[in-house]
Amino acid sequence: MFATRRRVVGAALLAIAVAASTTACSSSNDAGDGSATGNTYTIWDPYPQYDDSSAWVQLLSKCGTDVGVTVKRTGYDTTDLTNKALLAAQQGNSPDVLVVDNPVVSTLAEAGVLTTTAENKLDTSRIEPNLIAAGTIGGKAYGVPIGANTLALYYNKAVLQAAGVDIATVKDWASLTAALGKVKAAGKKGITFSAIGTEEGSFQFLPWYWGSGANLRKLDSPEAVSAVTLWTDWLQRGYAPNSVINNTQTTSWQEFATGDYAFAENGTWQLANAKQAGFEYGIIPIPSKAGGTAPAPTGGEFVSIPVQKDAGRYTTSGKLVQCLTNADNSYATVTTLSYIAPTTAVQDKQVQGNADLKVWVEAVKAAKGRTSDDLGTKYPKISQPLWTAVQAALSGSKSPADALAAGQAAAAAATK
Repeated sequence: MFATRRRVVGAALLAIAVAASTTACSSSNDAGDGSATGNTYTIWDPYPQYDDSSAWVQLLSKCGTDVGVTVKRTGYDTTDLTNKALLAAQQGNSPDVLVVDNPVVSTLAEAGVLTTTAENKLDTSRIEPNLIAAGTIGGKAYGVPIGANTLALYYNKAVLQAAGVDIATVKDWASLTAALGKVKAAGKKGITFSAIGTEEGSFQFLPWYWGSGANLRKLDSPEAVSAVTLWTDWLQRGYAPNSVINNTQTTSWQEFATGDYAFAENGTWQLANAKQAGFEYGIIPIPSKAGGTAPAPTGGEFVSIPVQKDAGRYTTSGKLVQCLTNADNSYATVTTLSYIAPTTAVQDKQVQGNADLKVWVEAVKAAKGRTSDDLGTKYPKISQPLWTAVQAALSGSKSPADALAAGQAAAAAATK
């Protein structure tokens, strides 16, 4: 059993090593491996920006003290963390607790790196079902979400007012497109977003894709074609700039920050920048085609327990996970990381403390994990053909239908 797991881990490590050629520096307390003995428990996370004086690292230390152990923490860049987690598993020296980006959970789980929440008796009953789904494969959850972020539409109040647009009327694709037409007629710019040919582009397109009713298992469905057609029409009518083809979420935000655009699709992580933009703004959820909130993809991490040679360590590791994700600490953690909490009780507390978060809570409640629907490690093999199709349609090299037909053929061949 262990030999089989190591072969699977090796294959997963090779795949990720081929896909990722860059490595970021870890924080100064880099231990170099996950090995720990006795009363010392290791935790790896994807937050190298936080040093020992940060609220996050202090919480880790506090949880160690509460449980009665010493915590040895290392922060890595997300891609570097995945590679090191796979390599450590292959070498048999995984960390005791691993905080990992939610789309990576399926990769590590299928490689045999992670234990399940059921194995460690971790209570996930209060976690929102759509959020735990991002780390669930074959009906088994492989960690506890620490928090989530997602996408919504920021809007410039002055631009909409000058164009005679009442934001309350923007409830579906038709009313949003009509609003963009009024904005253009008033001499301003419509909407900006990121459609770059990377996972970032897929991340931004998914609310429109899912909002059409489309499923990732069939990229060439009529619903999917309608979503690509929406974006393509916006470019052709001048409602969105051609720059979206190369925009990252950062450069898209920079366009919105000029004050010329009515709308920008972006995430919770831009809230601080929005407050400094110099103009009045508002936020609405991304609308579905027929109305209501579209499912946007979830960002955020899971706290997981890797497989250990010494099964006796799991009990304490479980207590550390519980400490990091309990109601009191969850509120502190999501505030530090600018996330929305994974439980209704803490979400309500967040909104009570900051009414601006209400729209983000609504968006997170409707959100969806990219690897949900039991896609697991198939998701990246579908995402790349999807963003390639979107790029082809927006550039005009193919019609939306032809671009998605080619995307479906590529995805089908990659996921056989």
